Amino acid sequence: MTTSRATSTDLDPAVAARLKRGADGLFPAIAQQYDTGEVLMLGWMDDEALHRTLTTGRCTYWSRSRQEYWVKGDTSGHVQYVKSVALDCDADTVLVKVDQVGAACHTGARTCFDADVLAGAADQ
Repeated sequence: MTTSRATSTDLDPAVAARLKRGADGLFPAIAQQYDTGEVLMLGWMDDEALHRTLTTGRCTYWSRSRQEYWVKGDTSGHVQYVKSVALDCDADTVLVKVDQVGAACHTGARTCFDADVLAGAADQ
């Protein structure tokens, strides 16, 4: 695992030119289970994390709290195998469809989005 952010990357220049990044150089990456559509988690990527994700077939994220790259599953065993990667219409978010092995959430839950439901389906 690399512990400092890359200053250069081998990301395809055509892809890099399309990306819109925040002031910190990051963009959100939504992980979704490829066969069920279940939304698993949101992580942060920069160009190098996206390059690693595209070339290794495993999701690599940038940890804003630890200030280092991390490959999902390297310590937990809860691996995300990449099935496809898509850029949204605004080019500021990527959707990574994965085959999630084990829990996606650091709490041990399958998804990060099942704990606090703020609103349910409206009664019709």
